[in-house]
Amino acid sequence: MKKYSYVGISFIILLFGIIFVPRIVKRVKGSSVIKNDRMSANNPVANEKLGYIKLNNIPKKVPDFAFLDQDSILITNHDYKGKVYVVDFFFTSCPTICPRMSRNLVYLQDQLKEYENFGVASFTINPKHDTPRRLKKYAENYKVTDPDWHFLTGEREDIYELANAGFNIYAAENPDVPGGFEHNGYFALIDQDGYVRSRYDASGNPIVYYRGTIGIEEKMDENGEEEQVSILLEDIKKLLKNNE
Repeated sequence: MKKYSYVGISFIILLFGIIFVPRIVKRVKGSSVIKNDRMSANNPVANEKLGYIKLNNIPKKVPDFAFLDQDSILITNHDYKGKVYVVDFFFTSCPTICPRMSRNLVYLQDQLKEYENFGVASFTINPKHDTPRRLKKYAENYKVTDPDWHFLTGEREDIYELANAGFNIYAAENPDVPGGFEHNGYFALIDQDGYVRSRYDASGNPIVYYRGTIGIEEKMDENGEEEQVSILLEDIKKLLKNNE
C-alpha cells in the first residue's frame, strides 16, 4: 500500500480529531489546517444548516475523477454537476460492511425517487475483480434504479488516491482481513457545485462524514454508535430543496 493512503488518514486524524482507522503509520507535519464554521453549541439552529469543510479556509471540493461505470460509460465529476450526491467506497465481494452500506444507499434512493437531481457515486476498491459487468450485476442484485447512481471502476492507484488523499476516506488492501480489503463505511455528501458538505454536531463542529454501516432500522450498533442514514436523508433534502 502506498504511503499516501496513510498520509490521508493521518491528515484527517490530525485535523479533525476523528479516528478513522485502528492503527496509524505516519503523522503529517504540514502547515495545512482544516477550518470549519464554528457555531455555538447553545445555538438552537446549530444542526439546521449545513457547513462547508474547509482547507486553509477554502471550501473543499470533490477532486477531478474519471472512471468507467457499470455500463462501461466514462463518468467524471462533471457529470454530477447540478446534482446532490453521496460518495462511498466499497467492493462487490465484501463480506462485512459493504452489504449494509449498499442497502442504506438503496434506502436513500427509494426515499428520494421524486428528485431527479439526486445521485450516488460508488467507487470499488477492488477494481481488478470489479469489472463493469460485475458492477452491473451487483447493481441489479440491489435493485438500483436511479440513473445517476454509478458504480465506478478504473486504475487501482487512481481510486486509492481519490479515497485516501482526495476524500480522506480510508481504503487499503490487507490480506489478513475478511475479503482482503479494509475500509471504513463513511458516506460523503456533495452539493450541486461539487463541495463536500455536512451538518454540525451538538458542539458546533461539522461531522464531516456520515456513518453508513448502521441500518436505519437498527438505530444503534453494539458499540453505541447511532445510525446516521436518517440525518443524511434530511440533509440531502435540505440541499435538494434549498440549494444551500
